[in-house]
Amino acid sequence: MDARDALWMPFTANRAFKKDPKIITQASGMILRDEHGRELIDASAGLWCVNAGHGRKQIAEAVAKQIETLDYSCGFQLGTPGAFAVAEKIKALLPKGFGSVFFTNSGSESADTALKIALAYHQAKGDGRRTLLVGRAKGYHGVNFGGLSVGGMPKNRKQFGPLLGNVTHIRDTHDPARNAFSRGQPDHGAEFADDLNRVIGLYGADTVAAVIVEPMSGSGGAIIPPKGYLDRLAAIAKANGILLIFDEVITGFGRMGAAFGSKRYGVTPDIVTMAKGLTNGVIPMGAVACREGIRETIFDAADPGIELFHGYTYSGHPVASAAALATIKIYEEEDLFGHAAKMAPVLEAAVHSLKQSPAVVDIRNDGLVAGIEFEADEHGAGHRGQAIFNECFKRGVAVRFSGDIIALSPPLIVEEGHIDRIVTVLGEAIRAVA
Repeated sequence: MDARDALWMPFTANRAFKKDPKIITQASGMILRDEHGRELIDASAGLWCVNAGHGRKQIAEAVAKQIETLDYSCGFQLGTPGAFAVAEKIKALLPKGFGSVFFTNSGSESADTALKIALAYHQAKGDGRRTLLVGRAKGYHGVNFGGLSVGGMPKNRKQFGPLLGNVTHIRDTHDPARNAFSRGQPDHGAEFADDLNRVIGLYGADTVAAVIVEPMSGSGGAIIPPKGYLDRLAAIAKANGILLIFDEVITGFGRMGAAFGSKRYGVTPDIVTMAKGLTNGVIPMGAVACREGIRETIFDAADPGIELFHGYTYSGHPVASAAALATIKIYEEEDLFGHAAKMAPVLEAAVHSLKQSPAVVDIRNDGLVAGIEFEADEHGAGHRGQAIFNECFKRGVAVRFSGDIIALSPPLIVEEGHIDRIVTVLGEAIRAVA
């Protein structure tokens, strides 16, 4: 048996990987290095998370110092200075009106935490009938049972039975017939938010606890929200007493050219989930931020003692907190969110130059995100996307693929030369596969 058989790799075609392994051993700035010493441009920021680029000494030094000082302390009934400091930093980056931050270890845990907080909030208000959770088709909210249930990616769900009950979905905003090759937010589709009214009409507004969406749907294929869609969704939710949750695990910390997608699109939800860019991908950490009044309502209704019976062994981990503080300091000192906004039109122009490439059926972008969608080849859905991913890797660029969609989300430190190289190689790979 191959020694590498001991590892069951996540979201990987393990049998195919064994035949053509891709092993990364080093990283610095925009560059990855594989086991053969080949350099690759990281065109996907790891997994949408290495926003400040790889190998940041400031983060490594902060982590090392924290491990030497306090490696771990239980977050139940005990606090650490770093966790309180990170919570304050997060609040300062969010839109006005957010009052509290609850720490998790990942985006998946953040999604489940947000859903539980929403249910606890309505129960505390005396609205115990509000238990229906509304997700969206093509949505991705991690792989724990709560997030998986409100998620809308069929392949992620089909192996695991019925999942949670009392969950339904609204339609997605993907509309290639009207919006193909849009630059930035598409013009058409604000009315898709009205699908929430269908759910309300079917189940009754007084049964709906929360609706959860990604401001920009990343794993679903870099689907950009149509102009006015998020505003309309927020208005419907507010009018009906429904909590609006933004899953900002991808759109948080500069990806859209602003601190959060909610700031980029000018729509403030009730709850925000985050992870990934919070620590630059260095150490797992996630968080859930709630608008003022949500925590207080739960506290006021609780018996003396623990107000919310929820948490994780590593919530607010002191070492993760140190990594987060160092990461946020880099974002601020280097104005990486501003730099992302400056590079966004460069990425837009570059990716749309691929419009006439073989098999391309759509290109969409916003901020430092782009999705290039291809028609399926004769081998079935996803085969072309995988082939282009492999070809890009051979040519020195690491991209992401989801089915027949190639997603680009480079670190926020990206420069014009990197973008030119990424898109040039992607164009070559598309032609080679075709």
